[in-house]
Amino acid sequence: MISLGVHNERCAWANADNPLLLEYHDREWGVPVHSERKHFEVLVLSSAQAGLNWSLVLKKRAAFRRAFDNFDPEKVRRYSESRIRMLLSDPEIIRNRMKIEAAVRNARAFLKVQGEFETFDSYCWQFVGGRQKTNRWKTTRQIPATSPESEALSKDLKRRGFGFVGPTVAYAYMQEVGMVNDHLIDCFRYREILRRVAG
Repeated sequence: MISLGVHNERCAWANADNPLLLEYHDREWGVPVHSERKHFEVLVLSSAQAGLNWSLVLKKRAAFRRAFDNFDPEKVRRYSESRIRMLLSDPEIIRNRMKIEAAVRNARAFLKVQGEFETFDSYCWQFVGGRQKTNRWKTTRQIPATSPESEALSKDLKRRGFGFVGPTVAYAYMQEVGMVNDHLIDCFRYREILRRVAG
């Protein structure tokens, strides 16, 4: 487990009783992502999370990486009906046919976006003007479930054939890949990420 050391505050959702969630909060959440493979991973996992909690998805992330060829969109786009049935029988992942089928469709749409924009990274970051949007929330209840940017991203993703990418899922995605910094201002990670982005 990570020690806070001199830090004295974390976002309230980073439960000290949940080492996976704590590690995720302290290392990943809100850090700007520019890796194509990581973008696809977060897209698939954000879609899988719809209606569930992120803690459950984190527990199953390693199994998802195994089941989905380490989130290689070139491989996932070719998944056949028999491969989908195999995934539906895998107890270590979230077995929802619509979400699994969406992951396959999303892989195809992801590759089309890459073809048009060179990278998915350059495509998605345009929705925040190419740089992280830094919010200044004091309490968790101030953090919105959607934003004008997530509404626009969701609408465009749907237009391009992506599934399970409603505005709430799109906003969670934006938080996870660091398009927005939604750490509370008293959280030690808020300042660390600010410094990282500025540097």
